[in-house]
Amino acid sequence: MNMAVRTVIADDELLARQKLRQLLAGEADIKIVGEGATALGTLDLVRQTKPDLLFLDIQMPDMDGFEIVSAIGADPSLQAPRIVFTTAYDQYALRAFEINAVDYLLKPFTRERLAHAIGRVRDYIARFRSDTEDRKLTAEEKAYTSRIVFKSKGRILFLAVSDIRWIGAEENYVRICIERESHLLRETMARFETRLNPESFIRVHRSAIVNLEYVKEIRTDPQQGESFVLMKDGQKVPVSRGYRARIARLLARQGAGPRPTDRRTIEAQC
Repeated sequence: MNMAVRTVIADDELLARQKLRQLLAGEADIKIVGEGATALGTLDLVRQTKPDLLFLDIQMPDMDGFEIVSAIGADPSLQAPRIVFTTAYDQYALRAFEINAVDYLLKPFTRERLAHAIGRVRDYIARFRSDTEDRKLTAEEKAYTSRIVFKSKGRILFLAVSDIRWIGAEENYVRICIERESHLLRETMARFETRLNPESFIRVHRSAIVNLEYVKEIRTDPQQGESFVLMKDGQKVPVSRGYRARIARLLARQGAGPRPTDRRTIEAQC
């Protein structure tokens, strides 16, 4: 049986709190332990109830939602709850990502959208409990990005970094390639690379980074002398000569030793 997810609802509008409480009624493991109508009241509730999850409106009296999160984080006696922002404004989504919010719900949201957010919370809590029991994360592991948030085609996307198959540079943008689609993000390749765990992601070309989880092998055209990474889904990503030895060592360490063939390099496309 699922463990109860102790939950606090913080919103200065009574009707908004009532609506969210109604939507949460169908989630058997969500246990609402308090409601806050002000920032200071919410902070007191978090200290008293030590919730696992905090639904937090951004526009609150006496301080905004981000200041509330900062105040919680500044209290060494508290284990910070998972944060799901609820707001009518989409311009704070990137900032929400920067403070590791689990999700960002734009009002009015549906029961289905709320259920998706709660599913993400459950996953995060389960991983946290597993990590706590099995091992302690190193400071280095904690420093790497686990997900990215960005706008694409009118949507605000929360993308798990582990779902990224490869990244390509396109002038002042990077193209994030996942299973069935790709997205352009205004970011430099060098800066984006610093956010990725080098045990999982490796630069194979000045304009390409691959996720080793999705790499099948390295292939080489013996006549042209050009190499490429063959991804498990059949995509081909070019490999610069200077990067080839490094990726070969990493693949061999993972038991996926590269094999040369005489196939010609095909430019990678999502």
